[in-house]
Amino acid sequence: MNEEHRSKGWGHLWAVGYDDVEQARKVRDEITKLGWDEHYLLLSDVVVVVRQSDGSFTLDREPVPTGENILGSAAVAFIVGLVLAAPPLTAAAVGAARGVVGSGVAATVGITDDFIREVEEMMRPGTAALFVLDDEGDMDVILHNLRGLGGTVLKTNVDVERAKLIQATLAGSAAS
Repeated sequence: MNEEHRSKGWGHLWAVGYDDVEQARKVRDEITKLGWDEHYLLLSDVVVVVRQSDGSFTLDREPVPTGENILGSAAVAFIVGLVLAAPPLTAAAVGAARGVVGSGVAATVGITDDFIREVEEMMRPGTAALFVLDDEGDMDVILHNLRGLGGTVLKTNVDVERAKLIQATLAGSAAS
């Protein structure tokens, strides 16, 4: 991760696709527990985006605990809006997020046209994507708790080896 990226408070931005909306919520709850409850992960924000049967998108998110990274919270909503042009993001919310995170956020966190196409292709009606903005954490604990939970990792600014490790863990057996 480059110094500009770290100095602006951005961490790793993940998108993980799920055919089962409830499974996406289950993984969100596990990541929330690891980050905000047990502090094994420096978690800025986590959002489940669901594509409805009519093609619209809805955001399902947990409130950011008091004192957590408000900038990260605004950034994830803005990023989801950039990626999906999600109608639930009101003009005021997008405007506020744009004012907080600046116009270069897409480039800063690594959102490319290829990433946007990949997310759009993955998001069929009735599916979900889990967006996570995090920083460093205790990888042994994180991997242990995520093992076997499933999903397809779509990475943005995460190095390829870390993305492969997380994908292998999500695909792995829960007993491992």
